[in-house]
Amino acid sequence: MIEARLLLARRDFTLDVALALPERGVTALFGPSGCGKTTVLRALAGLERAEGRVSLSARGDEVWQDDATGRFVPTHRRALGYVIQEAALFPHLDVRRNLDYGRKRIVPGAHRIALDQVVDLLGIGHLMARRPDTLSGGERQRVAIARALATSPRLLLMDEPLAALDAQRKAEVLPYLERLHEELRIPIVYVSHALDEVARLADHLVLMEFGRVRAEGPLAETPARLDLPLALGEQAGVVLDGVVGERDPRWQLARLDVDGEACRLWARDQGLAVGRRVRLRVLARDVSLTRTPQTGTSIGNQVRCTIEAIADDEHPALALVRVRAGNAPLVARVTRRSAHALELAAGMAVWVQVKTVALTE
Repeated sequence: MIEARLLLARRDFTLDVALALPERGVTALFGPSGCGKTTVLRALAGLERAEGRVSLSARGDEVWQDDATGRFVPTHRRALGYVIQEAALFPHLDVRRNLDYGRKRIVPGAHRIALDQVVDLLGIGHLMARRPDTLSGGERQRVAIARALATSPRLLLMDEPLAALDAQRKAEVLPYLERLHEELRIPIVYVSHALDEVARLADHLVLMEFGRVRAEGPLAETPARLDLPLALGEQAGVVLDGVVGERDPRWQLARLDVDGEACRLWARDQGLAVGRRVRLRVLARDVSLTRTPQTGTSIGNQVRCTIEAIADDEHPALALVRVRAGNAPLVARVTRRSAHALELAAGMAVWVQVKTVALTE
């Protein structure tokens, strides 16, 4: 567990957060610019001196800051890696020596991550003899991540590491970040205001607003909450984990099983093997509701659900409806006229029609 209680008051901004983050996986700090995401990251690193306490592990056996006892561990003595938007590599050193610079920070006996593993995970073995000015933006950022991991950190902090990259380079780096997520046991705190990155990488979501935590929880549940700003707008929807249950070669479709037989959705086949774990995103604008299963429709995904809640949307003509198929939450955007005509209410059994399912691969 990563626990932090941070208070930082400035003339025009106050950060006041209490966090209890998982000890494994990716936690995304998400919110609009200026909400305090980077300030939290810098305070965790000791680069920003906030009041409070910062500790790691369930037993709290590594305390980096505790104002009650006067303890404050400086940044260079904290077992962390830090990645920012710009790669910030040493231009006069080749990739190998940039990584060696990170390794020099490790105290004897603290090697938790093998350098060869880092090089392999980030696919930079063929770059070792090259200097930063000969690398693409995506390659430089992968080397910067490798240098942060070369220190064998207990915690990896990433401050919008893809923000300086164009769409092509961003698409190049994302699969490598997914590999880190899958294969390394260290926790990652990832700052972003790009919901597509969060949907693809995060396990745990912290929604920030005006220097405070508005909500936090598992990625599968938090975006489905209708009381949050995240639920509003064109990006309203859910992120679900599932497995490829079947492939239909005739129609080039794949069945994605989110909760066994309770929630099965068909999407375009991307060549993934049956049994492969996948993450999918379903937007509220692509979900409609009916009282009974439909025939003679082009929408192939129909799932029986139960309505959990109904809430106002951004426009007064619209409503958001959260339903659940087994353990899988879904959100539908409907007009209030339709909600009235269907007499929608919490607890009612309905059928959802899902027009589009997007894999985050």
